Amino acid sequence: MKNIYKTFDTGLQQIDNFEDGAWVNLINPTPHEINEISTLFNIEVNHILSALDEEERARIEVDDNCTVIIVDVPIKESEEGLGTYATIPMTIIIGDKFIITTCLKNVQLLDDFSSGKIKGFFTFKKTRFILQLLYKNASYFLQYLRHIDRLSHRIERELHKSMKNKELIQLLDLEKSLVYFTTSLRSNEVVLEKMMRMETIKQYPEDQELLEDVIIENKQAIEMANIYSNILSGTMDAFASVISNNLNIVMKTLTSITIVMAVPTMIGSFWGMNVRVPLEQNPYAFWIIIISSVILTALLTLLMVKRKLF
Repeated sequence: MKNIYKTFDTGLQQIDNFEDGAWVNLINPTPHEINEISTLFNIEVNHILSALDEEERARIEVDDNCTVIIVDVPIKESEEGLGTYATIPMTIIIGDKFIITTCLKNVQLLDDFSSGKIKGFFTFKKTRFILQLLYKNASYFLQYLRHIDRLSHRIERELHKSMKNKELIQLLDLEKSLVYFTTSLRSNEVVLEKMMRMETIKQYPEDQELLEDVIIENKQAIEMANIYSNILSGTMDAFASVISNNLNIVMKTLTSITIVMAVPTMIGSFWGMNVRVPLEQNPYAFWIIIISSVILTALLTLLMVKRKLF
């Protein structure tokens, strides 16, 4: 999908054909759209295709007529239930008269800009547009991290009442999401630090403070991801031990019950044999055996309770 936007006096508008100072937004573009954009702006096809590879690493490349910035953006993979989080690459291609963004999925980050929700956003201010994109991207990382933290607290409360593996698997999914976030944020940090030293991207004095805010926001997201990951890892280990301990307690109780129930079973088995046994001529043998079984079972039960085996 290809959309073209440009800022006019009346605000951001979507246009049909490219004009100088416009923003081209590509979402999972078709081969025809890729070739069309490549020919129109005289850029390599690989620059556009790089965003379509989920394993593409974050980096900056400088070409003859453009600069390519690849960063990782967070996404929620499933909207049902808890869902898991991951990251995908987003490519920003900047030229003298154009700026192109390419992403494999329609992420909320780009929707915020295309819908005009971002204040002070102008398509022709390319450097500021890039910094606003990166700042909003770091903000979404922080937002998803806080959501992951709330989910982990909710699962912990459920684990206090459960001995099943379901909650542990959910925590494992969240921990995997945090690993993705930490790796992507570190890669984005390298890109931001390189941007500060680059001369191909024009640095305006009014944008310097915004770039510093982007770096601070990204560092804060890294710290939060590390903290939540450590907490979640410790929580999983603790609850895994609790579940294992609860299972041991249940097994101990069941074993004790089995031992207690074995006493009347053994007595009944001995006197049920087809051989001569004591009391076989006694008319009260049945009741004697029943009372003896009850007494022995009660004594054994009291002994186990005293030794806290129940």
